[in-house]
Amino acid sequence: MRRALIALAFAFVAIVLIVPLAVVFAAALRDGIVPYLRAISNPEARAALRLTLVTASIAVPLNLGFGIAAAWAIARFRFPGRKLVVTLIDIPFAVSPVVAGMMFVLLFGAHGYFASVVHTKIIFAVPGIVLATTFVTIPFIARELIPALEARGPEQELAALTLGASPWQTLWRVTLPGLKAPLAYGAILCTARAIGEFGAVSVVSGHIRGETTTVPLHVEILYNDFQYQAAFAVATLLVVIALATVVGQRLIHRSSP
Repeated sequence: MRRALIALAFAFVAIVLIVPLAVVFAAALRDGIVPYLRAISNPEARAALRLTLVTASIAVPLNLGFGIAAAWAIARFRFPGRKLVVTLIDIPFAVSPVVAGMMFVLLFGAHGYFASVVHTKIIFAVPGIVLATTFVTIPFIARELIPALEARGPEQELAALTLGASPWQTLWRVTLPGLKAPLAYGAILCTARAIGEFGAVSVVSGHIRGETTTVPLHVEILYNDFQYQAAFAVATLLVVIALATVVGQRLIHRSSP
């Protein structure tokens, strides 16, 4: 029975994970290495990769700051509405990314509720992409830090405060050094989701080639244009990022006590 279950698990992983990844790389290299390099070095592909990295470099630090503040408040203090805050953090997990994108269109679009207040173009522009990406990645860092802080307890922080440390000194020198593993783990998950986000970004981007297309959107455009080899070639960039995320997770698990 044990061997049968192990064989079933390996077969499931092979069919669902390994075979599709192999197909992606095989299709990307079908016409040779030169067309592959041409596809990933195309100006539109480079612009999509640049926008994806810029979006992630903004969304992840924003969620990092929010995650630390929210986790510290939830794990260390009891206040009215605490459970509501925990529930609100989990909303991006429950709401479809497409619905989230539509929500931002209704709020910040040309005829949205805040159109007369906000005079900067948000929808169909880079700020909308950053906003949608930040929303869908909100829970990852906070959800990693909250249980870690609750498991540690407040004893070390109370001792530092008793010895005269300020709250900021306690945060930087006592709290955060003990959260390196969950903080890094949450940041990796947040980065991976920010880079691979499709639904919400697809709604708010407008699919303007070379301007508001991220890597996932660029793959969709190439595929819809029947440029299958180029689409799979660009998709390998996302596969490499996903594999790097898995490796990073494993390294963090091994290094954490």
